[in-house]
Amino acid sequence: MSEPWRPANHLAWLCQAPQLLDSPETFPLRDHLPDDWPSRLAGWATDPENRPASLTEPAHPRLGYYFERLYECMLTELLGWPLLAKNLQVRDAAGRTLGELDFVVQNPHTGAVEHHEIAVKFYLGYPEPGQDTRWFGPNSRDRLDLKVGRLLEHQSRLGTLPEARALLADLGVDEPVMPRVFIPGYLFYPTGDVVSLPDFVPGNHLRGHWLYHGDTRTLDTRHWVPLHKPHWLGLWWQQEPPDAGLSSTALASVEEYRRPRLFAALEQAPDTGFWHETARTFVVPSSWPGQG
Repeated sequence: MSEPWRPANHLAWLCQAPQLLDSPETFPLRDHLPDDWPSRLAGWATDPENRPASLTEPAHPRLGYYFERLYECMLTELLGWPLLAKNLQVRDAAGRTLGELDFVVQNPHTGAVEHHEIAVKFYLGYPEPGQDTRWFGPNSRDRLDLKVGRLLEHQSRLGTLPEARALLADLGVDEPVMPRVFIPGYLFYPTGDVVSLPDFVPGNHLRGHWLYHGDTRTLDTRHWVPLHKPHWLGLWWQQEPPDAGLSSTALASVEEYRRPRLFAALEQAPDTGFWHETARTFVVPSSWPGQG
């Protein structure tokens, strides 16, 4: 399976994807996008010479870093907002790191300086009898409730610390900054189980399913393809038919290496002949989530 790098497609997903958090601090990106953003992205996709420089670099192997690059491109190229700082390290008097301000920007419509904390996340709902559903990341040390708590209670509050205010004053920012949080992603539901959602999750979130590796043995996975980062962002499509052998090998690796993997189910479009994603599924090893 060929895997072209498609930064414009990924950026389009960032612009449209629902967020996993509904709070007063959630950044309403869609309210600020210019009307011509789809045509501009389409132009970048078809004409590499006119792409912003940040979209011509190879994708970083860590999805979070790549997502930051896309977000910066969105802020500066699509919105045209002045970027005052990014990844600004905040340290105390002893030199200990207190945290990092992801982006500090000026909203030209309000004149306010905003501090944006961002993340892209994928969580799997794990139901337990008599308890609320816990939403784990593929790495089960990551949890939705813990991540949102840290975003709201720590990361988005960094800009109010005296150490951060001093740094911002050096940049000419003397007024308090407005905290904003941006966290799109997917929630994956277990097949056949009823799960509960945290109150802060909007109902329009993107959804998939998850199942254990052993449960795939009775499924027709011939039209599944493994999704590799950064292609967790946006719907996958390809010209060639899915490779059933590649899918089988990828599925076997889940149990062999005890590592969850993300797959897309594809169907062929009759008009173009291309194969398009219709659903996505996380397959996890029998030991997942491994919480004692």
